[in-house]
Amino acid sequence: MSGQKLVTLNVGGKIFTTRFSTIKQFPTSRLTRMLDGRDQEFKMDGGQIFVDRDGVLFSFILDFLRTQRLILPTDFSDYLRLQREALFYELDPLVDLLNQELLLQPRPALVQVYFLSRNTQAFFRVFGSCSKTIEMLTGRITVFIEQPSAPTWSSNCCPPQMTLLPLPPQRPSYHDLVFQCGSDSITDNQTGVRYVSIKPDSRKLANGTNVLGLLIDTLLMEGFHLVGNRTVSSEDKTECYSFERIKRPEALAMNKTVKPEAAIMPGQ
Repeated sequence: MSGQKLVTLNVGGKIFTTRFSTIKQFPTSRLTRMLDGRDQEFKMDGGQIFVDRDGVLFSFILDFLRTQRLILPTDFSDYLRLQREALFYELDPLVDLLNQELLLQPRPALVQVYFLSRNTQAFFRVFGSCSKTIEMLTGRITVFIEQPSAPTWSSNCCPPQMTLLPLPPQRPSYHDLVFQCGSDSITDNQTGVRYVSIKPDSRKLANGTNVLGLLIDTLLMEGFHLVGNRTVSSEDKTECYSFERIKRPEALAMNKTVKPEAAIMPGQ
């Protein structure tokens, strides 16, 4: 059969037309054998070959034959069934890619924000299943601590001026960070204020509710979705906001080009 000749397959009632050269890229596959007459189970009838298999899944197989890349819809979940079809057609390269895809199936990145507001202070703890997310937030969040400046000879008679000391949030582990804002007691007679800034926003916020809103906006802009919130403790009214982000892996491509049929030894 000429490589440029068109061939029609009826797979489970769905009609597909392609060039024989498209399937000929995999000369040892069952598809090639059924088209050149070496597989007696499948014969030409009415100008087409009927294959009693899943026609919907075959559309993905034919796309792979045409592009040699595995590109599936974002909501695709029938990996095992598609792998079964690839095994039936004896397309070993596709089986290998599906094995990779099964290993790389997207797992959601989870983030939980714990928020506690008490009197004039607000406390935050952020837990992330992916340490890269926590590293990203650590690089953006800065806590500014208000402290009195060192007195000088000309300011001995004046109230001490306050300066802001920038500090990164604390990292108890790779997967979480903690920080706080609001009024903080320095001495028995003085109080300082902790401000929080989250890049690229340049504001320094001391109100816990405002900081929470900015933190949520930051996570939403990073592709996270708010999936729920709850009150962890009714006594201290700690709130927990849960976020989720799903990213699919890039399309998988074959590592090497399959040898043409002319390179296959006779009888192989």
